[in-house]
Amino acid sequence: MAEGIAKNLLKGNAEIFSAGSKPSGVVDAITIVVMKEIGIDISGNKSKGFKDLPYKEFDYVVTMGCSETCPFVPAKKLIDWQIPNPKGKSIKFYRNVRDEIGEKAANLAAKLNLEE
Repeated sequence: MAEGIAKNLLKGNAEIFSAGSKPSGVVDAITIVVMKEIGIDISGNKSKGFKDLPYKEFDYVVTMGCSETCPFVPAKKLIDWQIPNPKGKSIKFYRNVRDEIGEKAANLAAKLNLEE
């Protein structure tokens, strides 16, 4: 969700990557549905692990509450949002998580003057 939201919000003004500690290789079907509801198509995406990240150091790394389970990813600034994992929950829960990520991403982009 976060990668799709950030790419849509920033429209090429930043390079966006996402990775997880336990990637399955596919994006959850409910995630695809709730993202389509806000006009973002992530059906062609796949989940990736930390080893799939292309850089050795990032300007910003935003974690979704995995500060104890995520490996060290070098960054100039680390931000932890404490976002709950919606996997296995109701579609309403997925929507709430999507909206929370969207709000936090918009606030961060505005703070960093990254929006288009």
